[in-house]
Amino acid sequence: MARKNAASTPATVALTATGISFTPHPYLHDPAAASFGLEAAEALGVDADRVFKTLLADVDGTLVVGVVPVTAQLDLKLLAMAVGGKRAAMAEPALAERRTGYVVGGISPIGQRSRLRTVIDGSATTWASVFVSGGRRGLDIELSPLDLITVTGATLAAIARR
Repeated sequence: MARKNAASTPATVALTATGISFTPHPYLHDPAAASFGLEAAEALGVDADRVFKTLLADVDGTLVVGVVPVTAQLDLKLLAMAVGGKRAAMAEPALAERRTGYVVGGISPIGQRSRLRTVIDGSATTWASVFVSGGRRGLDIELSPLDLITVTGATLAAIARR
């Protein structure tokens, strides 16, 4: 289990508090990177399908978190259906930052300022462990998909589009 250190973020603090085992993976972030998630996969030397990005969408006036592989796009119709909604649109980045307490490119599904309904793409369960943002650019957290579901209170659904 990881301990509190220089990589401490609200996400790592939340995981430590719940006793969930995780491994922090810091890497040198390149501000010119076109895709934060693909940059993480390459820097960490892992299959990009194991690295998941955290996106916020407005579903019928309520913010919802969608967690999908970095190799895919969030399917807004499927996300809306997964939470019983009708329409979804991507949230404005500034709103996402305010509600989560993280910066774009470093938004973690764990330890957000406001607990939001979360849906994780079902492909996460095909891996023994997955990687998500650790709460800042240049830090990913590796943990089991079941622990990710537990700590976020998420539901699983097919919400990714390739």
